Amino acid sequence: MELFGVPLETVYLYGLIIFGGLTFLFILFNDIFSGLELPDIFNPTLIFSFFTVFFASGFLFESLSGLNAGLSAGISLIISLIIVTLLNVFVLIPISSAEESLTFHDNDLRGRVGRVLTSIPVDGFGEVLIESISGSIAKTAASYKNEGIVSDSKVLIIEVKNGVVYVMPHQD
Repeated sequence: MELFGVPLETVYLYGLIIFGGLTFLFILFNDIFSGLELPDIFNPTLIFSFFTVFFASGFLFESLSGLNAGLSAGISLIISLIIVTLLNVFVLIPISSAEESLTFHDNDLRGRVGRVLTSIPVDGFGEVLIESISGSIAKTAASYKNEGIVSDSKVLIIEVKNGVVYVMPHQD
C-alpha cells in the first residue's frame, strides 16, 4: 500500500527515524522543557515515545508480516498505547513523585549540632561540618553573638542566611 505515492514501509521508517531522533534530542535537552508548566497529557516524553513505538512496530509489521496495512496500523496503535501507558504508570509517575533523599533545605539545618572545622573569628567566617545519616555537609559559618569559636568545638546552628549558618557554642 502507498501513502501519497510513497510505500507505507518507507513512511513508517521515516517516522521512526524522525521521532527516534526527536526522542534522543529531548533526552539530551530535557532541562529546556522542564520549566514549561504543561498538563500531563502534553508530556513530550510520552508523545515522542508513542510515535517512536508506533512507527517502529508499524515498520516491523509492514516489512515482516503479510497483514493488511490498516490492521498493522491498528495493532501498532494498540501496542504503542500499551507501552506508553506502562512507561507512564511504572516509570514516569514514580520518578516524578520520588523524594530527593540527599538534598536538604537551609531551614532544615536550624537546631542541628555541628563541629567547627575552621575556626570562626570575631567578625569573620569559618566552616562547620554537619553530619547526618545520608552524609556530611560543610557550610560557611559565622558566630551568632559575634564571638570567636575555636576549631573542633561543637556548635548549635541558630539561623541560616544567604547560605551562611550562624552558630553558637554548644555544651553537651
